[in-house]
Amino acid sequence: MPKMKTKGAIKKRVRLTGSGKLKRRRAFHGHILTKKSAKRKRRLRTSTLVDSTNERRLKRMLHP
Repeated sequence: MPKMKTKGAIKKRVRLTGSGKLKRRRAFHGHILTKKSAKRKRRLRTSTLVDSTNERRLKRMLHP
């Protein structure tokens, strides 16, 4: 039986932290930044954790 492959899309977008949580980038910071306020853009620069409701599913995709 061959090995299960890690989902490439998840591998690019999510990192595992030391405590086992998943770290991700915030959405809406890719383009059309002129109409967004400086405060909003500053907040979007920071990374955040994946919501607990999605964490189990994404971990399974990351490490099958």
